[in-house]
Amino acid sequence: MAEDTSSPMDRFCGSTFWNATQTWWTNDPDFTPCFEQTALVWTPCAFYWVFVIFDFYYLKASLDRNIPWNKLNVTKALVNLGLLVITALDLIMALIKKGGDSELPLYDLDVWGPIIKFATFLLVFIFIPLNRKYGVQTTGCQFIFWFLLTVLSIPRCRTEVRLESERQKILDSQQPSEQDFSWEEYQFVSFFIFFTFTSIMLILNCFADGLPRQTKYQRGENEIPELSASFLSRITYQWFDKMALKGYRNPLEEKDLWDLRPQDSCSEVMPIFAHHWNQNVRKNYKNKARVEPKAQFSNGNVTFENPHGEKNGRKKGMASIMPPIYKSFGGVFLFGALMKLFTDTLTFAQPQVLSLIISFVEAKEAEPEWKGIMYSVLLFVLAAAQTFILGQYFHRMFIVGLRIRTALINAIYRKALRISNSTKKESTVGEIVNLMAVDAQRFMELTTYLNMIWSAPLQIGLALYFLWQQLGPSVLAGLAVMIILIPVNGVIASRIKTYQIRQMKYKDERVKLMNEVLSGIKVLKLYAWEPSFEKQVLDIRDKEIATLRSTAYLNAGTSFLWSCAPFLVSLVTFATYVLTSEANQLSVEKVLVSINLFDLMKLPLTILPMLSVDIAETQVSVNRINKFLNSEELDPNSVLHDSSKPHPMSIENGEFSWGDEITLRNINIEVKKSSLVALVGTVGSGKSSVVQAFLGEMEKLAGVVNTVGKLAYVPQQAWIQNATVRDNILFGQTYDRKRYNKVIDACALRADIDILSAGDLTEIGEKGINLSGGQKQRISLARAVYSDADLYLLDDPLSAVDAHVGKHIFEEVIGPKGILARKSRVLVTHGVTFLPQVDSIYVLKMGEISESGTFDQLVKNKGAFADFIIQHLQEGNEEEEELNQIKRQISSTGDVPELLGTVEKAIKLARTESLSDSISVTSADSLMGGGGSLRRRAKRQDSHDSVASAASLKKKQEVEGKLIETEKSQTGGVEFAVYKHYIKSVGIFLSVATLVLNFVFQAFQIGSNLWLTKWANDEKVANDTGLRDMYLGVYGAFGFGQGFTSFFSDLAPALGSLHAARVLHSMLLENVLRAPMTMFDTTPVGRILSRFSKDVESVDQKMPQVINDCIWCAYEVLATIVVISLSTPIFLAVIVPIAFLYYFAQRFYVATSRQLMRLESVSRSPIYSHFSETVTGASTIRAYNVGDRFIEESDAKVDKNQVCKYPSVIANRWLAIRLEMVGNLIILFASLFAVLGGQTNPGLVGLSVSYALQVTQTLNWLVRMSSDIETNIVSVERIKEYGETKQEAPWELEQDKNKPKNWPQEGRVEFQNFQVRYREGLDLVLRGVSFNIQGGEKVGIVGRTGAGKSSLTLALFRIIEAAGGRISIDGVDIASMGLHMLRSRLTIIPQDPVLFSGSLRINLDPFEIKTDDEIWKALELSHLKSFVKSLAAGLNHEISEGGENLSVGQRQLVCLARALLRKTKVLVLDEATAAVDLETDDLIQKTIRTEFKECTVLTIAHRLNTILDSDKVIVLDKGQITEFASPTELLDNPKSAFYSMAKDANLV
Repeated sequence: MAEDTSSPMDRFCGSTFWNATQTWWTNDPDFTPCFEQTALVWTPCAFYWVFVIFDFYYLKASLDRNIPWNKLNVTKALVNLGLLVITALDLIMALIKKGGDSELPLYDLDVWGPIIKFATFLLVFIFIPLNRKYGVQTTGCQFIFWFLLTVLSIPRCRTEVRLESERQKILDSQQPSEQDFSWEEYQFVSFFIFFTFTSIMLILNCFADGLPRQTKYQRGENEIPELSASFLSRITYQWFDKMALKGYRNPLEEKDLWDLRPQDSCSEVMPIFAHHWNQNVRKNYKNKARVEPKAQFSNGNVTFENPHGEKNGRKKGMASIMPPIYKSFGGVFLFGALMKLFTDTLTFAQPQVLSLIISFVEAKEAEPEWKGIMYSVLLFVLAAAQTFILGQYFHRMFIVGLRIRTALINAIYRKALRISNSTKKESTVGEIVNLMAVDAQRFMELTTYLNMIWSAPLQIGLALYFLWQQLGPSVLAGLAVMIILIPVNGVIASRIKTYQIRQMKYKDERVKLMNEVLSGIKVLKLYAWEPSFEKQVLDIRDKEIATLRSTAYLNAGTSFLWSCAPFLVSLVTFATYVLTSEANQLSVEKVLVSINLFDLMKLPLTILPMLSVDIAETQVSVNRINKFLNSEELDPNSVLHDSSKPHPMSIENGEFSWGDEITLRNINIEVKKSSLVALVGTVGSGKSSVVQAFLGEMEKLAGVVNTVGKLAYVPQQAWIQNATVRDNILFGQTYDRKRYNKVIDACALRADIDILSAGDLTEIGEKGINLSGGQKQRISLARAVYSDADLYLLDDPLSAVDAHVGKHIFEEVIGPKGILARKSRVLVTHGVTFLPQVDSIYVLKMGEISESGTFDQLVKNKGAFADFIIQHLQEGNEEEEELNQIKRQISSTGDVPELLGTVEKAIKLARTESLSDSISVTSADSLMGGGGSLRRRAKRQDSHDSVASAASLKKKQEVEGKLIETEKSQTGGVEFAVYKHYIKSVGIFLSVATLVLNFVFQAFQIGSNLWLTKWANDEKVANDTGLRDMYLGVYGAFGFGQGFTSFFSDLAPALGSLHAARVLHSMLLENVLRAPMTMFDTTPVGRILSRFSKDVESVDQKMPQVINDCIWCAYEVLATIVVISLSTPIFLAVIVPIAFLYYFAQRFYVATSRQLMRLESVSRSPIYSHFSETVTGASTIRAYNVGDRFIEESDAKVDKNQVCKYPSVIANRWLAIRLEMVGNLIILFASLFAVLGGQTNPGLVGLSVSYALQVTQTLNWLVRMSSDIETNIVSVERIKEYGETKQEAPWELEQDKNKPKNWPQEGRVEFQNFQVRYREGLDLVLRGVSFNIQGGEKVGIVGRTGAGKSSLTLALFRIIEAAGGRISIDGVDIASMGLHMLRSRLTIIPQDPVLFSGSLRINLDPFEIKTDDEIWKALELSHLKSFVKSLAAGLNHEISEGGENLSVGQRQLVCLARALLRKTKVLVLDEATAAVDLETDDLIQKTIRTEFKECTVLTIAHRLNTILDSDKVIVLDKGQITEFASPTELLDNPKSAFYSMAKDANLV
């Protein structure tokens, strides 16, 4: 070899660097020794030096420290030392053996080779103790470095072994050799020691180091294995196997989940985000005076600065959340972007390799076999690299998304605790919760795709570049088609969007109507109105289905475009190519590579328009969040805490507003230490506002507010958390049993707690749903008393409790002898009774203090206070004894005759209006919120009814354990019956059509590709244009066949699912409306509603989509297998094991992922409900100053949601990596068999490989879709379950038709030994009742709570069916007729007036069978005529949900009007518990006496004076009749129960 070779590398080595004949054009390829010792060693070294920066970053970012020395890291260090020694030795030996005197020349390589290696190993060696010190357990760069080094040293092994054997031959050939082989021998030995060591290092780097000793966060039992997983385990997600296995064996539960990674928890994410947010806020201020330290994390508090700023700081504009998001999370995002760039490049390397494979098969004889194998392996390696990198990319993006969501949720939460009232008025609680639920969530969903903004154009650009190389300018024709299709798609998409909005509107209407129907179901049943409402719901449903049907056609249109698009593009391109010039001929390679590239372009082209819409939507979200985070906050300095002031609470010359006009002016109040100050005044005079002013909730315009000490606050509307009773009272303080019991007794809660099923550990529903108004108020008071504060602000705490409880509370808690006697207290009150015992009184009028002083002073003044008392007494709210007390107090002040007169009147009123009882057995609702709409009723009966009803409820609960059945959360799979049910609902024809059409579609697609390769292989086409046009024409025909079948294969399942959705919904509706009343008693409305909203929606919209995709993917995979097997039949042998692998991955995944999704959705709602709770109770939280605790709770809930969310993200990656590797194996085998097998047709080979390249994604999708089907079919299962509930008796019977139109003619009602119970397994409520009522008699029914009065009426209407005995009307047994026949011939005026939203007319006559005159007549008789006449719309006046826009009295009168319209022979009057005001009551009584003179009237009485004039009285006790006679007869007998009742009511 001559010394003067030109290449510098040759000179560097002293031998040839690259020899193509030796390496490429040969059957036995090998590299030159120079190449092996330079390029193959330096590549890994260069890689490590470039990427070592990541290792430094991981050191810096690590949260842990100090890994102990262990076998692994000691071995690493020793082996590394060995490598350092051997490379140093190489250098020394080279210097000794070569150069200088020896005849062997010393080349640069001999010196520089070892030096480069030594430097690299030294760098690696330094990292061993560093990683140990900083707690880094595994590093990717080192693993990849050792991996590359080992793999790239393999060629040199082969070379060295060959040279060694040649040397042996020379030595063995006996000829005395002159040559000295000592240097070569040394190199041989040194290299193999080096190779052994690198292999050992590679193996050692497969494992992670031990656990660090010091960690920033406590590492629990349940630590996530990822933290201590090795690099290899991380990229293959092998650490997730344990959970996948566990989830496969039995359904996962919350305790099986791992703890959150510390770096994803709120406590790590928040300080970073807050720091950048605060910086951003400060930038927005021109005056940069305040320099504040970095957001520190002191005892868990992150402070966010208020962008609204002090009043003086001039503001430059809104602070946006975007810059802080970039700064906080941009790093990870950029790293992800880098990975994405890398995979995009790899994607386009695949078609290049494909073309190499095709040309290899074309030149089969000429080329050596090893090249084909190399191409196949190369294809596999490319695909595998892409799989691993994409896996990491998506993982990274998800993490960024999760962190952004965490940051936003927390920022919004912290802000919500501080917004001012004017801000709060601008948005409802629902809107604020949506910021968190919708807008923050949207970010998370976008981050994964955000990189497509640059990646999609890049992919399109690359594809065009490679296509240009294949086909030249004709590509532009294809591109033009693509660009034209985008706006067409856009138009369709916007149409679909309008339809979606319309469909949402109908859905909301339907659900709202259903909600009313379910809430008022009892009334519907009593009136027999179900058919009318069923029809209304179905009408809306039909509109909804029509909209969905239009959407289905449009979707099919889109699918038609998409299946035609790639095809049209390739058709146009190929046509342009062959028609533009005779010289342009299609070759197999051109055709297949182009088709492959067109396919690659398809995805980015689809995504771009979607992405732009998403980004626009996210922009809207950003603006909404910005607006909220920039909104005005409460001024923390509006209330001073200056202890030098003489009194603990004072306001001097205060002026306050609620953000618009001034509400309070000239306020001067002083509260002396340990005194009790009352604020009184008429409704709306500003009493509560004064309390809010003390709390700093109002905007202070002038004056000084001062409070010194710890505050406690009882709001007017009690704010109750969704927690146990005890937690509500303790409110974050420690439990001190003695003090707690004292508080409970003082606040009169003992009785209530005893009734609750689990005592004070009973969970209270959201917003205190299962407590009455009075109980809520008392718990709220107990919370204040327990907090043991210095200052108490009590905003009318006695309004919702009745008189004797109020008295008890005043004496035990608030008054001069109560628990709070030593505290300073401000009491807002409406009651006059307690005013004499107050230290001073402030009277408010129109937002000003009109007078103040003690009770006696004010009575003497005869000013506003005297008016207040007079007005108050006229309302008649007080009990008799209290009035007497006031009378004494007033008369003692002397000379106020007009006041005394009023008091006397009030005393008389109180006597007449006494009550015997307040609640019926069935109305368990009174426990469920029978609080407050009517103040009088609430005051009087509250604690009374809550105790009574709770007692009756408790009885029931003890019998059946629990009133409300808990909902079953589905676990495990869904049985086949459900699928069968669904397919039956779809219809056999459409089900089969779907399968056939998809089959035909795939056939067309394969056909068109096979035809192309046939065309490309045909030699004759070059000279025959006719033949060419024939090929082109058939190709076009294939394509349109594809488009056509694709349209119908998309439409068939969509229409089928719609048909199913319709069938399922009407079945569900029909069965729910026909369910007996007991079902509604035991099932919460919300649960039934979610069937009608969530489940129906998933059957409407998700099922068609998912089924369609699933079938499509399945056929796509089948097609791939068919094509590959056509080309290389041996492939079928590999399919079986691959299918097994695939099946296992899928089973494991589906089981685990499904359960994780359920857990995630369960853990997500508490975040939002806790948030909406916080927003409603913000003022209470601020008053008690427990904001930090609530922030911590919110953080904990967010973290808990992440705990469920993170594994489900990983499960996706775990599956993707496994399935894609299965796909990559398919690629490997397809290409290997193609290359090695005897297949000589390059078209088929290329086709099978290009099909294989696409199968990876399809396989992935197939699993996703099949698991989605399982998730969504659950909805069908739940609907089916409700569709099979027990039904009540039939509505109509044949024999009803023979009954006369005006049956019952006489109205004779007879009970014979009648028994009834509410549900199976409960006690009898009526035990053998017998009585007989003649037609036209008026009968009153009385009895204490729980005596069975209401059960009697319910039995008469067959709402509850007889357990024995019978009831007959006019001699006909009512059990023998249809329910509607019976119910429509009886009339009831129910206890609580239920109205439905809709016109007044619908409410009176839902079947629209009465004439206008009849309706007006009824309105006139029920004294509503003038009111309805005054309404603009008259009879068409819209009534809002629940009749909110009418007063309670008017609602009662509407019910009366309904009764008058019906006018049947039997009328049941269930008297309203809380008398509407006395006037309405008199009107109703009067009308009934005149209009229903001829009818039989049964009155369930609560006030005895209403039934004293009836013909007979039935006295019930414990479900039996004790007395049945005329009232006069009973009153004459002092021993009768009726007499004692009358005595209690002061009637005798």
